[in-house]
Amino acid sequence: MFKAAIKTTAYKQPVHTALSALLILSVVSLASAQDSIANNTAQIVDANSAVDCRDDIQAQAPSYKYQSTQQRVLNCMVEQLQPYQQKDKTAHQQYLAYKAQAWLTYAIHQDSMNNRSAAGVVAAETAKSILQSLKNDTAQSIKLQQDIPTTSALMRPDLWATLSALKDNGGIESAPREMAFSEVALIWAATNQCKRGWRESGIHFRMADRWLEQAREAYVNAHDSQTNVALEQSIVSYYKQYAPLDASDDICRGQDLTPNN
Repeated sequence: MFKAAIKTTAYKQPVHTALSALLILSVVSLASAQDSIANNTAQIVDANSAVDCRDDIQAQAPSYKYQSTQQRVLNCMVEQLQPYQQKDKTAHQQYLAYKAQAWLTYAIHQDSMNNRSAAGVVAAETAKSILQSLKNDTAQSIKLQQDIPTTSALMRPDLWATLSALKDNGGIESAPREMAFSEVALIWAATNQCKRGWRESGIHFRMADRWLEQAREAYVNAHDSQTNVALEQSIVSYYKQYAPLDASDDICRGQDLTPNN
């Protein structure tokens, strides 16, 4: 598995973008949460008034009959992220906007399943924070290396090593969307595995792998051989750091991701 993680050639053909984005976060199943967690989710919806979404949806009809107010607010946030995903924005802004979109996709799915879990709360809150920073023009203060939340765990250290090494070496400049989608897919794949077992996580790990292959291919094509060798060395270094942290017991308790020096 690790050899596959550090290869520089023989990349797979990129999958269709729309299908990939849909598959990454469309099949998620978590156990029902307690009433207190549902209350926390409702508070997040109220907090989203800071980005004007609650006001915006008052004049709009639901997209379908049973669409909840929460889903309408979250969909409004997805729309507000779109300007920050355009080519005239910095790669950092694009990466964060796509990352927030991925978090929102998960939160919307959770709400549509009436599954207001702690993971769904984290997803909505994280997306709201990113959107607010983008609107306030303070996104540069958000670090690229983000810790894994307590609702997830570090699994597939080979993929996390590739992701972290690409971040360190400017990979976001080459593929901000792919980097963002792969990161969120890794987080929620582990969440699924902790809750439901490996059968619920496989599709998300595979999609994270494919997004990372595309990001890595874009990076390799944009740099010379010496730079690409340095990337491989960074991947190996991160793998050695992450491998002992792999949650082989399938317990989600979060993980600090300290950048390499």
